[in-house]
Amino acid sequence: MTFALSIHGLRHAYGAVEILHSLDLDVPAGSTLAVLGPSGCGKSTLLRLVAGFERPAAGQVDIAGVTVVGQGSWVPPQHRRIGYVAQEGSLFPHLSVRRNLEFGLNRRRRGDRVRVSELLDLVALDASFLDRYPHELSGGQQQRVALARTLARRPALVLLDEPFAALDADLRAATRAAMAAVLRSAGVATVLVTHDQGEALSFADQLAVMVAGCFTQVGSTRDVYERPADLETARLVGSALVVPGTVLDGYAETPLGRIPLRVPSPRGAAEVMLRPEQLSVRPAEDGPAIVERVHYFGHDRLLDLVWPGSGLRVPARVPGHLDCETGERVEIAVNGAALAFLTAAGTDTARDSRPEPDLPAPNAGAFAQLGKLPNDEVDPRQDQQAAAEVQPVGRKRDGNSLVGLDSGY
Repeated sequence: MTFALSIHGLRHAYGAVEILHSLDLDVPAGSTLAVLGPSGCGKSTLLRLVAGFERPAAGQVDIAGVTVVGQGSWVPPQHRRIGYVAQEGSLFPHLSVRRNLEFGLNRRRRGDRVRVSELLDLVALDASFLDRYPHELSGGQQQRVALARTLARRPALVLLDEPFAALDADLRAATRAAMAAVLRSAGVATVLVTHDQGEALSFADQLAVMVAGCFTQVGSTRDVYERPADLETARLVGSALVVPGTVLDGYAETPLGRIPLRVPSPRGAAEVMLRPEQLSVRPAEDGPAIVERVHYFGHDRLLDLVWPGSGLRVPARVPGHLDCETGERVEIAVNGAALAFLTAAGTDTARDSRPEPDLPAPNAGAFAQLGKLPNDEVDPRQDQQAAAEVQPVGRKRDGNSLVGLDSGY
């Protein structure tokens, strides 16, 4: 396989503080990778090292098979086959769109009007924009022109440093979709850094999650979302619903009922993770849960549900048209499988022992009635205290209840 970018053992520090810790990463040619992480985790520093704006403390970077740093090599930024789009787009304010695009070309081609028109067509802007100045363009149009200028020299790799952050929500989504389409049609490998979960998942086909200068997981966007390596990664990628449970053979007993596991796990006390959209909710006078609060977003609602008595709280994402009022009783059905993060050994890593195939869960998808477990099954509430002993990053404790709400909005 040909890689547009290969990173091996990359380290960087500012003074005595190490920012990046021996990173390894391969980006196939023509693919799109998003580096997702909270502010200050080192993702923009990674991009600056790849671009050549800073020299790493150690490690090697190869772009399109050429070593640009490491093994005694150092290639300055202007000689690396990269394009770079910053958050502001960085167009020259005193130059027209035409002149900005010409600046991206080799000097001998700067009068090539055909190539300039091709670049404008590539980002779906017509010729009427050529004589406009940056202040006469919308934020999204400025970013499209910046991308066109970046593609002028046909780079092997494009680096995007949160280029949509300054745009409003609707324009951000439209510009993101347009830029993704342009880059895919051009067949250029792309690395995007962002702290926005939705942006990372919708823009890229590969995802690298970064925490404190380390990659916690690298894989396809779907795999990282559906099978996160740990609870911290799960919460960074999307909203997480976490309840205490007991892992048995291929399923977990939880306050929400018996739930099949996506990844087989050894028996024991665990924190069981679902996504809020996996819960189906319907009003019921004798339902076990009460709607404590409704967060309305138009296209959907996020419900804060509480179980009286146990104090368990979980979020549920439901369609916007579903009418659920604060104080209303509801019943719950779980759709799909969960992940179990064992707590007995002091770790929240999902265990994969790969025993027999997944066993059926008799009441998976059925509306749950809290406390109605067969006599021969383990009541997970007996293990709630043990499961609560290990509190992963982002968990909150509220009296006797475990709160698993990460809204994602």
